[in-house]
Amino acid sequence: MYRRIYQTLCLIAFLAFGCNPKNETVDDNAAIVLETEEDWSQDDQEPEETETVGELEQSLIDAGLVDVKDIIPGVFVDLKYSSSDNFFGQDVYGDLYNCYLQTEVAEMLKKAYEHLQKYHPELTFLIYDGVRPLRVQQILWDNLDKPDSIKPLYVADPKIGGLHNYGVAVDLTLAWADSGEALDLGTAYDYFGYPAYPDREDQMLKEGKITQAHIDNRKILREAMKAGGFTGIGSEWWHFNAFSRKKAAELYGLVH
Repeated sequence: MYRRIYQTLCLIAFLAFGCNPKNETVDDNAAIVLETEEDWSQDDQEPEETETVGELEQSLIDAGLVDVKDIIPGVFVDLKYSSSDNFFGQDVYGDLYNCYLQTEVAEMLKKAYEHLQKYHPELTFLIYDGVRPLRVQQILWDNLDKPDSIKPLYVADPKIGGLHNYGVAVDLTLAWADSGEALDLGTAYDYFGYPAYPDREDQMLKEGKITQAHIDNRKILREAMKAGGFTGIGSEWWHFNAFSRKKAAELYGLVH
């Protein structure tokens, strides 16, 4: 069709210019701009979009870690330290919005996800944090308003490094697979108090601080993570480790 239009326009141009008996100059406003079929094809092409990787994210990629969603597309990610929705109200990850873990740990999390899908296909994981570079760990340590003797219950001492700093720990909750909306597990993420303690659930239930439904949801999360080879801790229902500190240090280096 474009070729036929082109031929027609050429004929019109010939009649307008070649058949002018007085060889008069044709007004510029009457000139017809001719485009070839190839020109139109180029104009129709949309510019390619390029995704920019930030400095922090590139450093994680260079360290050999993997984006969890590349391994498990069905999970949701909401990095709390890439926002002010955390215990000290500061964004310390900047433009990092993807969760990174060691490859082996991401594969373990995939097994946990498959277990969850088998028994609760309506649910998925909502990930709050994965690898945490030591430079960020220092900020969290400095801003935690607790005595130094208690701080290690919530944040690993950056002088030593914790499992998040090796990329072998993950913070997460349950969410509805169709919407990504988090289930209610009794407390917010990074809640510092007994209602968030798995070790205190019976006591908190008796005191009315959490409900049986909260405990049931936590058990679903724990069972799935256990199936993937993870272990929890006594003070945070959302935190799970793939390895011990000793094993992590043997396998990987601290992520700076």
